[in-house]
Amino acid sequence: MTQLILASSSPFRKALLDKLNLSYTAISPDIDETRLESETPEAYVARLAQQKAEALQAGFPAALIIGSDQTAIINGETIGKPGNHATAFQQLSDASGQKITFLTGLSLLNSHTGECETAVVPFHVHFRQLTPSMINNYLKAEQPYQCAGSFKSEGLGIALFEKLEGDDPNTLIGLPLIRLIKMLENQGVNTL
Repeated sequence: MTQLILASSSPFRKALLDKLNLSYTAISPDIDETRLESETPEAYVARLAQQKAEALQAGFPAALIIGSDQTAIINGETIGKPGNHATAFQQLSDASGQKITFLTGLSLLNSHTGECETAVVPFHVHFRQLTPSMINNYLKAEQPYQCAGSFKSEGLGIALFEKLEGDDPNTLIGLPLIRLIKMLENQGVNTL
């Protein structure tokens, strides 16, 4: 089987890829993640997913390299990782009673042929009405300061939601497995 590389240091993406029972190596790519002027959120995550895969291409000339990146949008504004309690509190306050759209860019690069398949997979999260007390209790419990949107849906963050909408719940965590399986099959890798 062709070597499989996950271009990520995210423990969440690793845990998702582990579900497929495939042998792979995870390596953090070194790329500039600055958003380009007038770049749409869709173009941004697609570009970063592909650049993450391409960043490892030279070191792995006969591999399938998975790149993924995610951004969140609320009321037309892109939101990222909060980094601290105050920003996370503000993000969750803004999300209260709202719908956030998560866009996950996914690329699979065949480093031998140069073929690269890229997709942007959306997922929608409808938030409950949240009180300041609920937000503070949640932030103290999980401290999701390195998570886009200020929550971990795979943990207590599920208590923040009213409804989830999308084709693949794994997309919300950062790796759309249903789409990835199709991409891998296009490259001759079967998961079953």
